[in-house]
Amino acid sequence: MRVGLFVTCVNDLLYPGTGQAVVRILERLGHTVDFPLEQTCCGQMHANSGYRAEAMPLVRRFAQVFADYEAIVAPSGSCVAMVRDSYPRLAADEPALAKRIEDLTPRVYELSELLVDVLGVTDLGAVYPHRVTYHTTCHGLRMLRLGDKPQRLLRAVSGIELVELDAADECCGFGGTFSVKNADVSTAMLADKVHHVLGTGAEVLAAADNSCLAHIAGGLGRLRTGVRAVHYAEILASTGSKES
Repeated sequence: MRVGLFVTCVNDLLYPGTGQAVVRILERLGHTVDFPLEQTCCGQMHANSGYRAEAMPLVRRFAQVFADYEAIVAPSGSCVAMVRDSYPRLAADEPALAKRIEDLTPRVYELSELLVDVLGVTDLGAVYPHRVTYHTTCHGLRMLRLGDKPQRLLRAVSGIELVELDAADECCGFGGTFSVKNADVSTAMLADKVHHVLGTGAEVLAAADNSCLAHIAGGLGRLRTGVRAVHYAEILASTGSKES
């Protein structure tokens, strides 16, 4: 299968190792992964802030750049939800674009969807000898309805001790611009999440969105807890050598 990697802004700029992990995973499974250099932001920040006109060129670019791939994968539930849920509504007034989006969106997957639902894989041969807990991000839970797909993949990792996170389905308080516009509420939500993470005794916090992980990692870091935040794709790509 020829797969287009939609790496997303946060990963491209701050967490390139996550995109590299996705490539390693899929290439080990025998698939060809392309990274279209013409890709840009999905436009979520613009659209969610009310700037529809500014978001539309990004919608059109995404439709053009990824049109020919059998599958498009992103290590971000947030950005995949933007494409699958918001793009059809944004493009509704442009019939030609709306048709392109209609054809494209069924081929856009969050990583666990592609692995479990499309490729039928749960055991990737990964090795990660650490105590890990998993935060269920809002877009993955409520918009993509990923269920336990990421956890199923993590449970198959050799050496891992996956421990349940209390109130895992509660928002961490990031929410993009929410954390800026509602800083006090965001900070209170973060404090609750950090409390639950520490209650697991985990060495590592995993999730499907580095934006959420960055927010929680900030709270964990300021308290000098020693808990690391790692995107679950990097765990699935681990061989247990350098990563351990």
